[in-house]
Amino acid sequence: MISSTAIVLFNLGGPDDLAAVEPFLVNLFSDREIIELPFGAAMQPLMARLIAKMRGPSVRRNYQRIGGGSPQLPITRAQAAALEDELNAGASAERPYRVFIAMRYSRPSSADAVEAIRATGIRRIVTVTLFPHWSKATTGSSRNEFDRALADPRWRSHGFEVSHIEHYFDHPAYLDAMTDRVLAVLETIPAARRHQTVILFSAHGLPQKFIDEGDPYVDHIQATRLGILQRLNLPNRQLLAYQSRTGPVKWLGPGTEEVIRELGREGIKDLLVVPLSFVSDHIETLYEVDMLFADAAREAGIGGYYRPEALNTHPLFIKALADLVRTHTGVEPAIDRTASPAAAAV
Repeated sequence: MISSTAIVLFNLGGPDDLAAVEPFLVNLFSDREIIELPFGAAMQPLMARLIAKMRGPSVRRNYQRIGGGSPQLPITRAQAAALEDELNAGASAERPYRVFIAMRYSRPSSADAVEAIRATGIRRIVTVTLFPHWSKATTGSSRNEFDRALADPRWRSHGFEVSHIEHYFDHPAYLDAMTDRVLAVLETIPAARRHQTVILFSAHGLPQKFIDEGDPYVDHIQATRLGILQRLNLPNRQLLAYQSRTGPVKWLGPGTEEVIRELGREGIKDLLVVPLSFVSDHIETLYEVDMLFADAAREAGIGGYYRPEALNTHPLFIKALADLVRTHTGVEPAIDRTASPAAAAV
């Protein structure tokens, strides 16, 4: 008997090795849902290739510093395997769920995922974003790309039934997983300094224009931040900033590095940077947070610099994804979605 439901995990993607950096950048800058380059849609692919050629050497150096490529695909594969096991726990030998991956700017692509699903004979598809906070630049773009893949004439007769899980910024198990990662780091800080440690939440930036046009990303980020703080229930000072800004347009602010340098001027000695927006380690955590921001903190006189591990395959995160799928498909009741009790005091 054929498995009944295909789960497709949306993620950004990244270059597997240094040779893949430039093609990855071409794909990224060709997407008008994240950046509208000059001279219109028809010229965007050409402009994207020019930008990729110019930025390629510096971006390759960054990837070289984190091991020569992005770890996102192997981590996403591990998340997919863990989710498939969780969804099929207790099932018979014929597993009712199969999990696939669709990277937005690298392989396996949406087209790869659709083709793989077609080969199994599965008709029901549920896409699950690995971007907890909805934005047209992330989940919106990924969904549109998946829709384009489905429109391929080869698959039209297959009769796919497709639905989408597009955010979970306030899901209790997701928030519990994030809180657990933060607590694990706080517990390593000497007790005398623990509550003086500033907690700086760092979300991926977006052009301010997106928010002005109604994108809910900032509201979702704020809800996640507040959900974590409620669970921590600690007196620590906390701030929110945005990272990964590029280009001449106005971006969400303040910038993470700017805030770090200002905290140094204030005499702060311990800083915990909590990346939001990311559920797996990749260039923004391993290079930007762990290297660039750590260097900025050191230069600013902040001697204690900390960063929680990314969610990756945290059991509570996998349970959150499984709960979303089960609730969406009506297979099982949802887990308790009431607010979790405050985490153990640290």
